[in-house]
Amino acid sequence: MKELELKYGCNPNQKPARILMESGELPLEVLNGKPGYINFMDALNSWQLVKALKAATGLPSAASFKHVSPAGAALGLPLSDTERQMYLAPDGDLSPISCAYIRARGADRLCSFGDWAALSDTCDGDTARFLALEVSDGVIAPDYTPEALEILKTKRKGGYNVVKIDSNYAPAPVERRHIFGITFEQGYNDLSIDETMLENLVTENKTLPQQAKHDMLLALITLKYTQSNSVCYVKDGMTIGVGAGQQSRIHCTRLAGNKADIWWLRQHPYVLELPFVSGIRRPDRDNAIDQYIADSSFFAHDDAWKDVFTDCPKPLTADDKAAWIAKLEGVTLGSDAFFPFGDNVERAYQSGVSYIAQPGGSIRDDQVIATADKYGMVMAFTGMRLFHH
Repeated sequence: MKELELKYGCNPNQKPARILMESGELPLEVLNGKPGYINFMDALNSWQLVKALKAATGLPSAASFKHVSPAGAALGLPLSDTERQMYLAPDGDLSPISCAYIRARGADRLCSFGDWAALSDTCDGDTARFLALEVSDGVIAPDYTPEALEILKTKRKGGYNVVKIDSNYAPAPVERRHIFGITFEQGYNDLSIDETMLENLVTENKTLPQQAKHDMLLALITLKYTQSNSVCYVKDGMTIGVGAGQQSRIHCTRLAGNKADIWWLRQHPYVLELPFVSGIRRPDRDNAIDQYIADSSFFAHDDAWKDVFTDCPKPLTADDKAAWIAKLEGVTLGSDAFFPFGDNVERAYQSGVSYIAQPGGSIRDDQVIATADKYGMVMAFTGMRLFHH
């Protein structure tokens, strides 16, 4: 198949719409549903991310995409008991690829509402069963087991979007796009991100454990497919905060840092012990947790708790939150371009950052390095900018 007609483009008034190959066949097949223009933009960007992440780490990888940027990305590592509770994961043994997606979606469950899922490996029954429980638009993977495909075809009244992509497909070396009737042309960004990019350690502390290297690779590969400017916080093989599309780098760092703080606060004992009513829907549970973390006093007024809790929850005070966030450590931070000032490092430290990967090249690199040294961080200058638009 050389082309595929779509219902419309980014908006219903943008017709006609299609995806097509200038030469050769499309490297993908729609196994179920009718993906739209934005669906395919998410699918193709997310597929590149998980394919690169698997190549860099050797581990099954997954991503949760919304509006052409990742809400989360993760490696297929086992789930802890706390993670199972946080991410609403099923009991029992789970496959590595299902763990990868559960962790990717768990990074920011609010932003992943209605996501596009991407899997580096074959979608199996474990992954399909979890996807079937979540509000999601579609999934892309190199293959599907018969069991997984049967499960996914029942989702959304049979309309769930399932796309199979040729894992051996490589794009043309030059890519083109049209904006306002004008053609833009550039070389495809085939930059390979691997551990050789982490060798230029510019801080006094040069102890970089293997887990931190994997987290740096995860951060950098995630940034490569995130709308710029972007900053990414990573811990233990999963993103915990992605700040995308901001004009100011410090705003990226704050946005992503705030998300990382919320991810960590979701592990606070008060949050894990929230007394939810039986049968509450997963999105309602996620929204209630977010509201509780933002302002637990909301539920103390006008019996607002009765819709979601069996009893009024304990208050989570500002002091409680500050004390808990102070325990967060061992976080890795990646940036798609250099930090122009040390304020980014100061903000990163507030969210437990110990390791930083960024291109370097600012006229104030000395100030940025000195700030990292003040907190005993390890900082790698990769020498490569990762803008994506």
